[in-house]
Parts: sequence; C-alpha cells; structure tokens
Amino acid sequence: MTFSKRLIESPYMYWAKTQQAARFNLGNSGVLPYLLRDLPVRLEDLELSGPSFYGWPPLQAALAHHLGMPEERIVHAVGTSMSNHLAMAVILDPGDDVLIERPTYELLISTAEYLGGRVRRFNRRPENGWLPDLAELKRQLRPETRLIVLSNLHNPSSARIPDAILKDIASLADNVGASVLVDEVYLDAAFAEGPKTAARLADNILVTSSLTKVYGLAGLRCGWMIGNPEAARRAWRLNDLFGVIPAHTAEQLTLAVLTNFAPIRDRAQRLLTVNRELLNQFLKSRSDLECPPHTHGTVAFPRLRHGTVESLCEHLRKHHEATVVPGRFFEMPQHFRIGIGCPTAVLAEGLNRLGQSLDAIGVTGGAD
Repeated sequence: MTFSKRLIESPYMYWAKTQQAARFNLGNSGVLPYLLRDLPVRLEDLELSGPSFYGWPPLQAALAHHLGMPEERIVHAVGTSMSNHLAMAVILDPGDDVLIERPTYELLISTAEYLGGRVRRFNRRPENGWLPDLAELKRQLRPETRLIVLSNLHNPSSARIPDAILKDIASLADNVGASVLVDEVYLDAAFAEGPKTAARLADNILVTSSLTKVYGLAGLRCGWMIGNPEAARRAWRLNDLFGVIPAHTAEQLTLAVLTNFAPIRDRAQRLLTVNRELLNQFLKSRSDLECPPHTHGTVAFPRLRHGTVESLCEHLRKHHEATVVPGRFFEMPQHFRIGIGCPTAVLAEGLNRLGQSLDAIGVTGGAD
C-alpha cells in the first residue's frame, strides 16, 4: 500500500500510552481522576443528542463566565490537543515559519510539522528560571514568521511567564505580522495567583486550555481555544472537518462541572498543596538532583547531576514498579519530569522508590 502523506507521529504519546503505566506512576502530569458519582447529575437528566452545532449555548455561556471572556471568542473543542490543532491550522499555511519554545510538550512540535509548518526553536533555560529570552526570540523572528508557540505554565518545568513578558512577546510577533499561541492547560494550577488567561493581553494572542489536567476531568475532553472573533469563527468552521459536533452527554456533564466548580477546584488545590510539600522535602534531600523548590503546577523537571536518566528510568521500572518521564521527550536527556497529581500515598512511595533507584545508579553507574 502506498501512502500519499509522510507519517507524522508522536513519540511521547506512544510512550505515555504504552510505557508510562506503573504501580507508582509519577509520569502522569494531571491530577487524579474526579469520579462521575461525585458530580451532581442524574442519568435521567442526560441526553445523547442536542443542539450542539457551533457551541451548545448553555455551555458557551458557562465557559464565558468561567474564563471571563466573551462567548464569541471561545471555541469549545475536544481537549487541549485538538484546540492546539485548530489554533495552529487557523494561522498556518504549509511552509509558514513557526517558532516553538525548547523544551516543550512534544505534540506542539508534531502538530505544527503535520500542518506543514517550518519549525524553528527558541530556548527557555533553567538558569533564566525557564523564562523565554526576549533578546534571543527577537533575533529568531523573520518576516515570514507566522506563529510563536509556548506554554504557560511551562510544560515541563511549571514556570509561569509574567504578563509583562507575554505582552512583549505579542508585541514582537505583531511587528512581523505573527500571532502567539499560549497553551495554558496547566495555568489553573497556579491557584493563589489566579488563572488569568493571556488572551486578554493582546489581539494577536490565541490561547488553548481544558479542564483535563488540573481537575482530573480528562474523560470529559472539555477543551477550548480563545482568539479574536475572526479566529474563533474560522476555528468553528475548520472544526467541521474534524469534530463536526461534540458528544452532547459530555457537554452536559461539563456544564454540571462548571456550575458546581468550587469543590472540584478545592479538591485539586488540597491535593497539590500536600503533594508539593512531599516533593520539596524529597528534592531538598537529594544532592544528586538539581531543581528549584516547587511553588505551583502539577509537574517538576529536575536535572540528574551524574549518571544517565535512561539508566535511572530503566532501574526504576525494572526494580521498583515506578515511572517518571525521560527528559529525551523534551530534548533535555539529563532531566526527567515528575508529576505530583497522583494520590498522596502513591507519590510518597513513588518518591521513596525513586530515591532507591537514584542511590543504586549512583553506586553502580547504571542500571543492573
């Protein structure tokens, strides 16, 4: 059989779906699942189909209230991944120049390449607090650049970009007629600072996010893109090619979430607060890891000072039934990503086992 299009696939997603699962999974970046039985809904109140064409009106209104943005700027989509696909497809034509942060979530690169973008990179370095280097970004911009892509909170480090820097990036992009895409799927995990979307800062900023990661609601697949009204209109029409209409039952369940949101938010915040303290105690105890104290978010991205992360991950899985995400998926092979959204007991024992593997590879120089 001959295929007419070159294969674009996601190495990270394949690993996550086939290798991440473990008794002590510290690789998952989201909060543990919220249970359907805890939502205030009855089966008899749900329907399979409804008037869900270009946004189900009750859900669009609830999203507008939740996000503090006008309905005409919000496009409901299937998770953040499809929202990113729509946002990039609205902006990019094949051959367009795209600047994407490094390190980043691998699907952002794969999606841009699938759409025909010519991907180049700008750095977010740990010595700069993982913030974008505006001088480097300015040097990287070209007249043909059409999109700058970054995440906030940063995946994999959880660093937050201040509004002032986001405004500067939008201004730099505007100078060459480009847009900025900000993936905000982890932003709500900056609870104390308040989840204020970058979409409010400039007309050329598009934002994507969802309820999936921070609130344990991955199964609802409730995501969204926020853009100016013309970008939103184009995304709705483009989604006719992909999603057509959403699952109405999921829309109804999402509406129930948004109208009873406080306990779901508070549950996530309590869990992450307790687990963050465990993580920070662990990091403080390890001279073989380099990582600043964790202050917000669902993930951390420590650097292994000696040995190899691949040996660490192999030993951790083989001997301790635990996983973390190898840094090679973020183009930083001496780092690894730890998720703290799992049950507290799982995190505590997972960190204990991670410490045992770190001790073992420190003694042996690698996995046995």
